[in-house]
Amino acid sequence: MGTTLISSCRLPWKSNLQTTTPLHIVCHSPVDDRRSRVKANGYSTETGLASEEEDRLAGNGGLTRRLALVSAACLVSSTGALGFSGEGVAAVKQGSLAGRIPGLSEPDERGWRTYRRPEDKSGGHGVGWSPIIPYAFAVPEEWDEVPVSIADLGGTEIDLRFASPKEGRLFVIVAPVRRFADDIAEDARIELIGPPDKVISAFGPEVIGENVEGKVMSMSVAEHSGRTYYQFELEPPHCLITATAAGNRLYLFNVTANGLQWKRHYTDLKRIADSFRVV
Repeated sequence: MGTTLISSCRLPWKSNLQTTTPLHIVCHSPVDDRRSRVKANGYSTETGLASEEEDRLAGNGGLTRRLALVSAACLVSSTGALGFSGEGVAAVKQGSLAGRIPGLSEPDERGWRTYRRPEDKSGGHGVGWSPIIPYAFAVPEEWDEVPVSIADLGGTEIDLRFASPKEGRLFVIVAPVRRFADDIAEDARIELIGPPDKVISAFGPEVIGENVEGKVMSMSVAEHSGRTYYQFELEPPHCLITATAAGNRLYLFNVTANGLQWKRHYTDLKRIADSFRVV
């Protein structure tokens, strides 16, 4: 917070001698070591203090008034510019705020919102990696983004989390393709990594934290705008995984829920999983 400078402040009053007592006040802002000065009657002394003679002439009333002015000046100094413009008033500029960048649209007529990864969201998994190609998906209105910590138990490659207390949760893993295959070019495609059964066997444990053998209930292949997506349903745990590749990264989109949520909201969970696209 800056210090407000009031360059001239004329505060006349009548003393017993019918004169205006010149006053020079020096106070310190509690958050800045610089000084704010209030001058009365256009007069100042070298030391910034009224003389003893002035105190004597003004009497106790003058002292009381001086103390009141000191308090008022310090209050103005500590509260900053207070929205006033002019010479000597410091402007306060709000810088960029750290943290997540909103990417959700307004709800549509059915109450669903579309999330699109912001272009300027941080992430990249080290020097030399190209920016993450944005992805998008749709969720019901009550789903919200959950902050991802560096110490996230799911690993540093979790790019995003969303959750709904009523329906379940989801997360997106964005991993360098070359961690899994050295011979894939910069424009990776999921087909080059392998067929659906190979992909879920290799990457399923990254999603659910355990071997997927005997847990894959179904798998399918879909194509949207020329890009191939593998879709899997696992149980237990109850989850829907969508996998694709773009640029030099593999994308794993996981929607999961507990038993009761799965039973009550499977239709919505499946729609969320099917909506995932790399854009």
